[in-house]
Amino acid sequence: MYRSLSVNAQLKKLQRFVPSITKDDIDLTKHVAGVRAQALDDNGNLVDDFVFEFDDNSGRVMHVRNAPSPAATSSLAIAHVIAERAEKEFKL
Repeated sequence: MYRSLSVNAQLKKLQRFVPSITKDDIDLTKHVAGVRAQALDDNGNLVDDFVFEFDDNSGRVMHVRNAPSPAATSSLAIAHVIAERAEKEFKL
């Protein structure tokens, strides 16, 4: 969170991997923050797995959140969970 709010903090972290990088190398018009987002639970703990959740308003939309790497290699497993839950929820 701190690096998301401080360009200097983010730059310092990046320089560990690319020592020659400067503030001029960072395009602040597009993104200010870090490497990737990671979901937290209600207690502030990292969520290590995917979160599947139906939209409370429509009941017909499922959100797949917190798909950390390797989400692409898990795509068939994710699709399987979505299909099972959709069948159960929508009685297909």
